[in-house]
Amino acid sequence: MSSNMKAKRLLRERQILTETAFIEVVIWHAPKSVSGSDHDYKYSLVLVVEGVCVVRYDNEFGKGDHKHVADREVAYRFIDLATRQTDFWNDVEAWRAAP
Repeated sequence: MSSNMKAKRLLRERQILTETAFIEVVIWHAPKSVSGSDHDYKYSLVLVVEGVCVVRYDNEFGKGDHKHVADREVAYRFIDLATRQTDFWNDVEAWRAAP
């Protein structure tokens, strides 16, 4: 792709889970991979509860693919968008099932 091409937003949605919790998903197709990632997507999938991010999958510039669970940040192996979506929802369901 030409370097003057812009990223294209593929998805932006917010889903309300409860009165105090929501999911926000944003996915972009980038003209080249984000520094630290080996694919051409920029993404952020977030679970916010009472104003606090409790689960987040993203690929910040320079950090590459990773996830945040509570106050921990761990590496995440990106396979494809569908797998990443499934992994995120599994973490959301685990949070919802926790006492």
